[in-house]
Amino acid sequence: MSLVSAFALIWILTAVGYAACRWGLLGEAVASVLGRFVFHLAMPAALFLALSRMPLSGFAGRALLAFGVSTAAVIGFGWVGASWLFGREPGERPIWGMAAGYVNSANLGIPIATQVLGNVSFLAEVVLLQVLVVTPVILVALDRHSDPAGRVRVRRIASLPVRNPVILASLLGVACSAAGLHLPSTAGASLTLLSGAAVPAALVALGASMHRSAPSRAEPAAPAAPAELAVITALKLVAQPVIAYAAGLALHLSAPQLLAVVVCAGLPTAQNTFIFGQEYGVGEAMANRAVLVTTTLSLATLAAAAALLG
Repeated sequence: MSLVSAFALIWILTAVGYAACRWGLLGEAVASVLGRFVFHLAMPAALFLALSRMPLSGFAGRALLAFGVSTAAVIGFGWVGASWLFGREPGERPIWGMAAGYVNSANLGIPIATQVLGNVSFLAEVVLLQVLVVTPVILVALDRHSDPAGRVRVRRIASLPVRNPVILASLLGVACSAAGLHLPSTAGASLTLLSGAAVPAALVALGASMHRSAPSRAEPAAPAAPAELAVITALKLVAQPVIAYAAGLALHLSAPQLLAVVVCAGLPTAQNTFIFGQEYGVGEAMANRAVLVTTTLSLATLAAAAALLG
């Protein structure tokens, strides 16, 4: 699959969601219903299957560290900058940071890694880092701000893996991989069918939300201003791959490792950002714009990285 084909799949399914909502085919609540379906069922199934089948040894430690540095720097700056620069409320800041630095490592990452890098071995490590480290941090912050008093309650955070299907499925997947366990064929086939709906349902929900938050609505959601989108896009598509490149040079990565780190860092914002924002009711309109804009423009970043470092 070419780079253009990989991006076209996202644009087409998003357009389908927008058109279906505009023409009244799925009802006003389609974005919310599909988003909750993805968050509570399809995404956990996909994460469990991916992580349960992923070996937990042989990591490229220095390369993953370089990618992790770029992710932490960009998400951290976005998290803080959302308040300093644009006055975003505390509950919106994790989504803002996620929009700036959480890469689309699944439906876009796999075809792009295959096309540019020739394999998905490093991408698998990126998935683990995001799912097991970045995602819990984001969800703990969102869970905290969902508390009316905004308190950090140890018992509530400790129970988050049980209450949050994304974290629970990820932990169970890692446990199965570590123990070498395999699901019965019927259960595995059922989860495979369910997980296959995660990406298309998320993209259709994303497109539907674009129509729902259009300016013609009586009570529009507050989307990101052009300046915010510009900063998010610059962080995601310029700052993150540049920081990853600098960190890779400092860590003396080989040329193939450096290419893998920069390409993965240059992937656009993951649609999980929109799904999380929708689930917690914060930053949803900003997230859907960020996903669409960075996905549209990231083709240039990835092509440049492949040309310069390939």
